[in-house]
Amino acid sequence: MNKPLIALAGFALAFGAATPAMARHQVCRDVQVKEINSKDDNRLIGTGVGAVAGGLLGHQVGGGKGKTLATVGGAVAGGYVGNQVQKNHQDKNASYHTERQCHWVDD
Repeated sequence: MNKPLIALAGFALAFGAATPAMARHQVCRDVQVKEINSKDDNRLIGTGVGAVAGGLLGHQVGGGKGKTLATVGGAVAGGYVGNQVQKNHQDKNASYHTERQCHWVDD
């Protein structure tokens, strides 16, 4: 047999036996998971309706370039408000269940 190979095998056995084996254990926890009972998880309908309503309201304000700015600002603000209204509605109608999640941890 080759001397370097024998030396390498002896080195591996000597130091492998001297180091303790890594112990692993499993850590689990119960997590509450929310299920949104909606086909519009991204709240696109609320955002769109809010943006249109905000744009229409903003268009009623000012004149010239100010009217354009008010329309755009109203659409942005309305989109945000519509998104949040739909989010609150979805959160109230959501169902929750408990799920056990586990993972391995090295000691």
